Amino acid sequence: MPDLAVLAVFAPTFFFVSITPGMCMTLAMTLGMSIGVRRTLWMMLGELLGVATVAIAAVLGVASVMLNYPTIFELLKWLGGGYLIYIGINMCRSKGKLSLSSTESLNVSPRALFSQGLLTAIANPKGWAFMISLLPPFISIDRALAPQMLLLIAVIMTTEFFSMLAYATGGKTLRAFLSKDDNIKHMNQIAGCLMIAVGFWLALG
Repeated sequence: MPDLAVLAVFAPTFFFVSITPGMCMTLAMTLGMSIGVRRTLWMMLGELLGVATVAIAAVLGVASVMLNYPTIFELLKWLGGGYLIYIGINMCRSKGKLSLSSTESLNVSPRALFSQGLLTAIANPKGWAFMISLLPPFISIDRALAPQMLLLIAVIMTTEFFSMLAYATGGKTLRAFLSKDDNIKHMNQIAGCLMIAVGFWLALG
């Protein structure tokens, strides 16, 4: 187990990094605006699994494989980014399953939301770079690896979840504020532009 001094440094460090606006936080806010906080939880679940996967891979050295085969990583980035851009364009046009004015938004599957979060987290190059640079210094070679990893990942997932929840709630609040003036079209455009921005961020990051 990491000692208390290590956790006292790691927890606030990861919190400040997590709460900073980023790809996954922007996605959480966008979905919170378009489909509500409760249904956005499916995306959050996928994102948390993706972040945990990246963290474990970074510590176990799997990241070196990704670095040695950049074509696979680039393909993941472009596929994920292209999909998010496609969704964003449809949202700007008030079409598609995530559009606020579309009854299809009620039928978007939990699996699709989960996959969206998982792919965004795994294909996020900044997430890999952060985990590779941050986690190893907090791992002690004098202690068992598994307990240390479990505790650090628990801190990571808890922090990520509450950060995304805050952003999704902010998106829902923005939706409630704008809907007072019946600005559904403008909300779709805002959410769509944010989604497109996340898509380009993922593809070109």
